[in-house]
Amino acid sequence: MRIEGTAIVSVRPFTLDDRAPIAAGESIDGTGKTLLPGLIDAHTHSSLDALRLALQFGVTTELEMGGVLTAPKRVDIETNDGVADVRSSGFGLTPPGGHPFEIIPEGAFPGEGEPGFGEIVMPLSTTPEEAVSFIPDLIASGSDYIKFLIEDGSAANAPGLPMLDQATLSAGVAEAQRLGMMTLAHTLTVGATRMALEAGIDGLAHLFVDEAPTAEIIDLIASAGVFVVPCIVLNSSIIGVTGAEFATDTRVSSKLAPHWLVTLQSSFNHYPAGSVDDVLATVRALHDAGVPILVGTDASAPDPSLGGLAHGASVHHELQMLVRAGLTPVEALAAATSVPARHFGLTDRGRIAGGLRADLLLVDGDPTSTISDTLNVAAVWRRGSKVQM
Repeated sequence: MRIEGTAIVSVRPFTLDDRAPIAAGESIDGTGKTLLPGLIDAHTHSSLDALRLALQFGVTTELEMGGVLTAPKRVDIETNDGVADVRSSGFGLTPPGGHPFEIIPEGAFPGEGEPGFGEIVMPLSTTPEEAVSFIPDLIASGSDYIKFLIEDGSAANAPGLPMLDQATLSAGVAEAQRLGMMTLAHTLTVGATRMALEAGIDGLAHLFVDEAPTAEIIDLIASAGVFVVPCIVLNSSIIGVTGAEFATDTRVSSKLAPHWLVTLQSSFNHYPAGSVDDVLATVRALHDAGVPILVGTDASAPDPSLGGLAHGASVHHELQMLVRAGLTPVEALAAATSVPARHFGLTDRGRIAGGLRADLLLVDGDPTSTISDTLNVAAVWRRGSKVQM
């Protein structure tokens, strides 16, 4: 394979006596190694620090599902090869006082509770008319896709949260799709999942945690033609399982600053009645039913109350959990590369092919047979630029 500038220009078999440089002036001997497309995390809440950390783990793109890194806010990031690239929904549609305000520190945003602050749209909606009116505002502010938060608080340790009703949700989804935008939904319960599917959502940004899978709900999701970002690591944390065992792997802990390590070793612990085995069984059933599965983590800030997760590292944890759920290592790797690239219209990445971005991860070993080998990071390239490790 050969890279010129920011792109892959050729991919062909070669021998040690006749090998093309991976980049100008540099040749890489890949004996005993595997070259992967840069990994994609399809559910994060990002920051510059988070994007820098993600890249150290070979995650070259994050898809923000609530945050400020819409198009006008990431101009410098697009050409900064020291951090992962990012796309963003901006803030999701939610009622005043609804999720995620129960976990946002008071006063975190100037004008909190208002429809917008600064140049960031806060689409607080309680009626179909309000939801419809916010969609053009989100598009104009640079949102890449539109997210809807369907959360009553029952799985978030905040029962009674204000929640979008069906009419408001359906109107917002229809307007976003009419204007050519992809729609995603926050759905941690079966009830929220049903609402999202009734509204015609394009993708589920979460997997329900409150019930074991049934044939009926699996069939409903499969027949809707949606994709699912299960965030198994997030659901495990909600149930109370920390990332402490995963953090004992020195390939993980050696890359994490103390505040991130403490966060990974903690958990949300919002819904201890849940079952990780049920979550895994749901992923397995959805996969068997042909539902596209995408890797996502819901990693956000270095705070133990948001624990069990760390940018970049948790993508590798999620890959291991997908294999535990029944996907093959190759299928899990696709869920972090080509599958999210396809569903989010990222046509310039997610595969190793001529003409695509040179976002690459080189690892020791063979993760197509041993998925944990993804943590053997040997080198990372972002747009053809080798990342300083």
